[in-house]
Amino acid sequence: MALSKEELVELLAKRVAKDFKDGDLVNLGIGMPTAASNYIPQGVSIILQSENGMLMMGKMAGEGEKNPRITNAGGQCVTILKGGMFFDSSFSFGLIRGGHVDVTVLGGLEVDEQGNLANWIIPGKLVPGMGGAMDLVNGTKKVVVIMEHTDKNGNSKVKKQCSLPLTGAKCVDRLITELGVFDFENGKMKLVELQPNVSLDEIKAKTDANFEVCI
Repeated sequence: MALSKEELVELLAKRVAKDFKDGDLVNLGIGMPTAASNYIPQGVSIILQSENGMLMMGKMAGEGEKNPRITNAGGQCVTILKGGMFFDSSFSFGLIRGGHVDVTVLGGLEVDEQGNLANWIIPGKLVPGMGGAMDLVNGTKKVVVIMEHTDKNGNSKVKKQCSLPLTGAKCVDRLITELGVFDFENGKMKLVELQPNVSLDEIKAKTDANFEVCI
């Protein structure tokens, strides 16, 4: 049974948050990745950075917590933890380009078997801009992509080769979809985990990319 949008976001956000480790400095991209701030495992302490200029970002702001002056890079109201700070874009991108961010979680339009990522434009469609993704995929120690496995027509978004303009070449370390978890190591794509109620036959049938099965 297909997941609702809310179920999909919850599944992917929980799974990506499960990988966070104590002390990680983590950047969450616009869209589904922002939901990961709501599922940080109990007992795990990480620092969330938002490229619009914030450290120690908290979870998404609920009713009664919203302050329109405290937003993430996507303009959504968020909370800030005790000791958090705000700063300008030059400092924020200095953190990213200087290699100080441990993990970035980004959404994707396509990922291919080489670990290439396309996530910022569909030619012919209006987009607000490329944002900070190109800096993040080049400056961050670990790049994790979460996205739907197929498009609305059922076509695989996990490709042999990306067809859309790239955000970054061979930059993806881990891909998480509603069907499985893939790692990219030494130029090879490896299936390391199936999502609940997903069979190996199903994920093979819905994936264009070649991959090794390592589960």
